[in-house]
Amino acid sequence: MILAWLHRLRLALALALALLLALPGGARAADADGIQVLRGALTAPGPDGAFPIAAPSTTVTLPDEWAESRPGFRGALWYRVRFMAPAPGGPGAPQPGDMLALWIERVCSNVEVHLNGRLIMRGGRMEQPLTRNCNHPQLVALPDALLLAGDNVLDLRVAGHDLAGSGSRLRAGALSALQVGPQSVLAARHARATALQVEVPQAASAVLLLSGGFMFVLGYLHRRDSHLAYFGALCVGWALLNVRLWWREVPLGHTEMEFVIVCLLGFTAWAAVQFLLRYGGLRLPTVDRVLPLQAALLALTLLAAGPARLHDVATVWYGVLAAQVGAAALWHVRRRRHTRSFWLMAPLLGVAVLAGVIELGVQWAGWPAAAAHTAELVVPLVLALVGLRLMQQHGHALQLAEQGKLALEQRVREATAEIERNFRQLAELKVEQITEKERKRIAADLHDDLGAKLLTIVHTSDSERISTLAREALEEMRLSVRGLTGKAVRLSDAMGDWRAEVIGRLGQAGIDGEWDAPEDLPQRLSARAYVQTTRILREATSNVIKHSGANRCTVMAQIADGDFQIVITDNGDGISAEVEGRLDRGHGLASMKGRAKQLQGQCLVESSPGYGTVIRLTVPLDRATEGSGSEPPGR
Repeated sequence: MILAWLHRLRLALALALALLLALPGGARAADADGIQVLRGALTAPGPDGAFPIAAPSTTVTLPDEWAESRPGFRGALWYRVRFMAPAPGGPGAPQPGDMLALWIERVCSNVEVHLNGRLIMRGGRMEQPLTRNCNHPQLVALPDALLLAGDNVLDLRVAGHDLAGSGSRLRAGALSALQVGPQSVLAARHARATALQVEVPQAASAVLLLSGGFMFVLGYLHRRDSHLAYFGALCVGWALLNVRLWWREVPLGHTEMEFVIVCLLGFTAWAAVQFLLRYGGLRLPTVDRVLPLQAALLALTLLAAGPARLHDVATVWYGVLAAQVGAAALWHVRRRRHTRSFWLMAPLLGVAVLAGVIELGVQWAGWPAAAAHTAELVVPLVLALVGLRLMQQHGHALQLAEQGKLALEQRVREATAEIERNFRQLAELKVEQITEKERKRIAADLHDDLGAKLLTIVHTSDSERISTLAREALEEMRLSVRGLTGKAVRLSDAMGDWRAEVIGRLGQAGIDGEWDAPEDLPQRLSARAYVQTTRILREATSNVIKHSGANRCTVMAQIADGDFQIVITDNGDGISAEVEGRLDRGHGLASMKGRAKQLQGQCLVESSPGYGTVIRLTVPLDRATEGSGSEPPGR
């Protein structure tokens, strides 16, 4: 009862104020620019044509919201206002070349204007489906030919919809205060309002539609970046909500269009919640299932409520969706409060939540429509900034991924080269093992078979020459076997073998031999170096015995500058050119030099006829000990 009386009192006060404004001069006021602001009007429902004078009329105060003054009314409503044509040169009079104009800041959904009984403007379709001009300010030129000196009458026929069948209070029937003044002055106001309410939102919607579509495809193709797909869906959904700014002649009825807009708002809220959760690193299977079901439930409840209660059901859903988005935003801010993006996301989400509160204030508390227009500008700006941040992060992630890919490719190449190198080493090792095994087999065959036969010939032959040849072959075979087995020889042991052999052979040939070498040499010779050096010494000894004519030979061995050196000196006849040529054609000097070269050493021969011969053998120890290992020498 008390609430009903309060409601009646509010209506009575509003009616009284409207009557006062309807009195001469009460409906008109002038601002600082001399613009007449018309705030009082007579209203009456009626058909097209002219203001229905015979119909019952009421006085209203502009701006007039049908949800307040005429709850449940839809259709066409006439407004009659009066204004004074300013005297030439007086306050508010247009300059030469200018003319008077009427500016309608907001009319919903469409209007036609009559001046002194003559139609001068129609904003579009005045029959269903109506042209949707709720966001479009109207500037109407007032022809000088129709103006009267003094009092003039403006009749506006406004076609609109009731609040119950509209998803938003901003799309229900309404007419703002009217302004009459010079067109040049009002054009600036009209351009500013058109930019804020139409052009900027249109541009923002186009940007969101393109960038959102790109990010949706990007997130869809890269499932690990699913937050990009939901953000793209959010941007596309918001852009589609503003399609009415582009497409005013929608071929859908008002109820159908409102149903689509509210359902689209539910889809946008779904995308917003999922984006905030996924961007914060949280994926809940329950939320993934509930949100699509909620969107379907929203549509079903709107269908069940019907056009008569569409606004009530939509208002409830606005609260539910706003609470969900607000909770997701709060969770996101708390989750990322220790990250670098917190200082960007927190203010932006705060501004977006504030815009949502303003929108709810317009819907529930009847706040001015200008506040809602401000909120509609803020949200695209927030989305654009968040989108830039996401693209920056995605680009940085791609850069890191590319660097990681290059590093991985480098590591793969290095690993491949290492594997190939190891494979070659294993192959070489396998070949060496097989070769070593085959050498040992050959050496064993030589020792067991050929050695036994040569030894038999030595002990059983009646011919001294055959026995001698067999003994020499047996010694050469044993030397070859030692080389094949690959066993390293201690240098001091090798020196003992060489001394015994060289001095023994020289003594048998009647040549006085002298050996000068250190007693204890710890270095080792590889089997190959030992064999080649032995053969060089044998060849040199043979040359002294057979060709030099000497009666004295000196062998000196030493280690100097990391090289093993042997110097063989005799007091023979020296080497003549004829003898040197004969030696080079056989296994003489050329053979000795060749064997030294194989050891990376050298064999020099110094001689002149009548002055004896000097043979200098130099073998680098770093080469002579390669592959020697630590195996004890075979004796």
